[in-house]
Amino acid sequence: MDPIAVPTAFEQTETLERAALEQLQLDKLRAMLSEVLQHNPFYRAKFLAAGLQRTDDIRTLDDYRRLPFTTRAELSTDQVDTPPYGTNLTYAPEHYTRIHQTSGTTGQRLRWLDTAASWDWWGRCWSQVYHAAGITAADRVFFAFSFGPFIGFWSASEGIRQLGALLIPGGGMSSEQRLDAINENDATVLVSTPTYALHLAAVAAAYKLDLPHTRIHTTIHAGEPGAGLPATRQRLQDAWGARCFDHAGATEVGAWGFECQERSGLHFNEAEFICEVVDPASDAAADEGELIVTNLGRNGMPVIRYRTGDRVRLQNQPCACGRTYQRLDGGVIGRSDDAFIVRGVIFYPSTIENIVRQFPQVTEFAVDIHRRRNLDDMDVRVELSGDDNGVTDQVAHAIRHHLGLRATVQIAAPNTLPRFELKARRFTDHRQAGADT
Repeated sequence: MDPIAVPTAFEQTETLERAALEQLQLDKLRAMLSEVLQHNPFYRAKFLAAGLQRTDDIRTLDDYRRLPFTTRAELSTDQVDTPPYGTNLTYAPEHYTRIHQTSGTTGQRLRWLDTAASWDWWGRCWSQVYHAAGITAADRVFFAFSFGPFIGFWSASEGIRQLGALLIPGGGMSSEQRLDAINENDATVLVSTPTYALHLAAVAAAYKLDLPHTRIHTTIHAGEPGAGLPATRQRLQDAWGARCFDHAGATEVGAWGFECQERSGLHFNEAEFICEVVDPASDAAADEGELIVTNLGRNGMPVIRYRTGDRVRLQNQPCACGRTYQRLDGGVIGRSDDAFIVRGVIFYPSTIENIVRQFPQVTEFAVDIHRRRNLDDMDVRVELSGDDNGVTDQVAHAIRHHLGLRATVQIAAPNTLPRFELKARRFTDHRQAGADT
């Protein structure tokens, strides 16, 4: 693909008037449904049960919003009942060219298949992420990932191929080797989880590598919500001397969200997805609630009105970038199944991270929640870059100030807390194991 054609194609849709954008979505939806209703056993049965028999029954987006939701539990059960891939397949097996699977951090792993056409669509969605961040064919993009069955690495690299930039793979390397590769290849862009970018920065400090003096000018992050948190974003930018961009997507959904250069929230990629926000209690449209997504370019194995489990908040003011795509205030707040309740207070892991990351002396942290003597306790372990000097008391005070919860904050020995290349797992709820008393 001509790399010049990618931004041009995006610019044709990014500033469409709302009515024209919704017509584009409806046209793509109807084109997909014309195949799915005929050939996809999972959705054909689901929609027939709901009274949808023909594509002509969907004339407006209001008609679309009357379709039933799809849940992860349904998809998981379908793959268990009809192994290995379930019945959500529109084509015969020989039409599929790639297989990936979810990380399994939220339950049963899902296996997902792509055709050559849907893989090209995945690349276009990721190219949108790069384009919005100002990445061009002149850039050199370093991937700090080990390439496995998780789709994020592969789809992000396909986006770079379509954009025409140079891809520098970092699989099978130690952190020190990755830093050497970034420096020696004059990499200009880093793609990684925010957690791993912070870990690389800590290794670079010990390695006497001055990251702000490398050629990295942009970091792009996915896999967890850290880059959308003000404190974590600031720490990333300070460590790398580079602009930090958030991104959101999922294996079964696609790369649905990106940040523009205003960096004032995640835009939905509304040319490729229909996105809704609903109150999870009533399923009514809401400004804050659960994100519902339909992908419009993955006909071979789609998700239609899919309950992502992501908690989000709409930003209703237009973006200064000029795009008409809706956007989210602060990106993904958290996942509904990640929320904790401690002494009656409901919070997400991102809330604690945004508090802890305000203290530059904290290099890593972990949170343990226990039930002791019939009361919930929260313990926070922190690694520090130097002496305490009251930092642990300050962290405890900040948690109490923001959440109204008392937390025990303790110092962990340097390099004893886990480091993560992929999604961080810093929170452990010991109450679920039934071991606390």
